[in-house]
Amino acid sequence: MAGPMPLFVAGMLFLSVGRRGAESAPRKAVTARLAAKWPATPLLLEASEFIAEESNEKFWQFLETVKELTIYQKGVSEHSYYDLLLKKAGQFLSNLQINLLKFSLSLRAFSPTIQMFQQIAAFEPPPKGCNAFVVIHGKSTCKINEIKKLLMTAQSRPKPYLFKGDHKFPVLKEPAVVVILYAEVGTKDFATFHNVLSEKAQKGEFVYILRHFVKKRSTEKMYLSGYGVELAIKSTEYKAMDESQLHRASLFFNCLNLNSRSY
Repeated sequence: MAGPMPLFVAGMLFLSVGRRGAESAPRKAVTARLAAKWPATPLLLEASEFIAEESNEKFWQFLETVKELTIYQKGVSEHSYYDLLLKKAGQFLSNLQINLLKFSLSLRAFSPTIQMFQQIAAFEPPPKGCNAFVVIHGKSTCKINEIKKLLMTAQSRPKPYLFKGDHKFPVLKEPAVVVILYAEVGTKDFATFHNVLSEKAQKGEFVYILRHFVKKRSTEKMYLSGYGVELAIKSTEYKAMDESQLHRASLFFNCLNLNSRSY
């Protein structure tokens, strides 16, 4: 009976020390972020989609106020540009809606919508070297002076398929000829095309459709939140465990095995 007793005492001492060590050791945290497969999308485009959810008419009014807003982005900080964006949006939204817009931008809720339009543009495909371009019944160009020629033959070609999320101007007009603009809102290229197309569409020459297209994509990753990501917490707890404690435990039980064999 005298032999096994030291093993029992040693075991109790080890468990006591191990427990105290675990209590005193700093807890290791596991941080996770969800990165989308596409790069970061401009907040201005996401804000425009938020406003479009409220009203298609307000969407087009908002575009008129931010036609060349990205010009101001180069000379100010990101925070100042963000405040300017909210100020522009505030002309068409209530205080409650502005708070919802802030929440939407923090979640990047409309980034997938911008990426959807980007993928649609890739199927056209975009003409080489064009920051913005129009497609008129299957024919594309990035030159303003070629639009008139493409309009003359447009009705001899089939109309394009329009998606539910497309932005149409004028809103209520039934399309006879459809002109689709792929451009990044807020840039000079967008403003140039938009001024011409909106004026002609207002006169009833055709229906003007806008789809977001960003020629120069961001190099930053698109981090998303609120998309139902689930972590295996049990697994991460084990991975965060102090490996030194596991090593000490292994040595201790090896000692026990050696001592038991000697008895």
